[in-house]
Amino acid sequence: MRILIVKLSALGDIIHALPVLDYLRQAVPDVVIDWVVEEQNRTILEGNPLIRNVISINTRAWRKKSFSQASRREVMAIVRQLRSASYDVVLDLQGNIKSGIITALTGAPKRYGFDRNGVRESLNLFCTNRHVPLGPEDHHISNRSLKIVSSAFGGDYASYTLASHIQTNAEDDHAAEKLLAATPGNKHVLFHTGTTWETKKWTTECWLELGRLVLNRFLDVCILLSWGNEQEYDEAGKLAAELGTRALLLPRLQLKSFCAVLKKVDLAVGGDTGPIHMAAAVGTPTVSFYRATDAKRNGPQGPRHIILQSDMPCARCLNRSCRDDIICRHSIRTTDMFEAIESILVSNRKST
Repeated sequence: MRILIVKLSALGDIIHALPVLDYLRQAVPDVVIDWVVEEQNRTILEGNPLIRNVISINTRAWRKKSFSQASRREVMAIVRQLRSASYDVVLDLQGNIKSGIITALTGAPKRYGFDRNGVRESLNLFCTNRHVPLGPEDHHISNRSLKIVSSAFGGDYASYTLASHIQTNAEDDHAAEKLLAATPGNKHVLFHTGTTWETKKWTTECWLELGRLVLNRFLDVCILLSWGNEQEYDEAGKLAAELGTRALLLPRLQLKSFCAVLKKVDLAVGGDTGPIHMAAAVGTPTVSFYRATDAKRNGPQGPRHIILQSDMPCARCLNRSCRDDIICRHSIRTTDMFEAIESILVSNRKST
């Protein structure tokens, strides 16, 4: 059975879709899986033993140079590759025009996607020929993808125990162990303070207060501060300096090297951002907060993960900016975050 998954972006959404691989492994005998993804997100899928081919596309570059000969050659090469694979089933887990075009270009006889109420862009409906309705039980973003996939093969994804997997190599794993061994602590809590939306962030003062509470309560803990761009680097560096010798600003890490670190830490803390979802995917407990987005839709699932939702009446607004942003940031209370962290760290100690 030759299956193509079409899930192009964003990084966090791709991570949320990873359980579909484990579902297919269990539900479909002799399955062969390819995955189409945007070039900037391919690293998270590379090396995954459940994927035969990671097919990367670069639609941003193609749009910038849409009439260039090089762009036309690249597009045609992708089309030929998709056609020649003779997929039995294509699973469009994105639901927009771009993913729909890729799905249609395969020429596969069975092309599954969301129905009218589930697609992001309605023109996608013309590119798929099996439209799957979503129910209340499919509210979580991972469940949306699982509903599409399980509908294609007559199963109920809720009856499966499913795992995510991000492959790291021995070199990255060894480097992560060496990095953590050099820190002043036996336990490690990772803080990721940055994210692309202002309405997903917390205040610097709250992060600082939380860090001090953790360090004062757990004397063997070292806080690691991660970052993804120069602005986040500056902010995390200032926090590390304020928190003192048991706080460490991580160096610049490639994505898989960072995943290797996430595998080794005891807890990851942050907002609705890629590193938190990566941590959950590699099996690390998380504490995360949600303001403009819905914790029950986006947050990691399971007893090892604690999610906190803003109690503002306008929470889950999906606005990227807001005049009440500061008020909303303070709706995530430091005491609630600390209690969540404490419960997980204490639980970890009891289980070891």
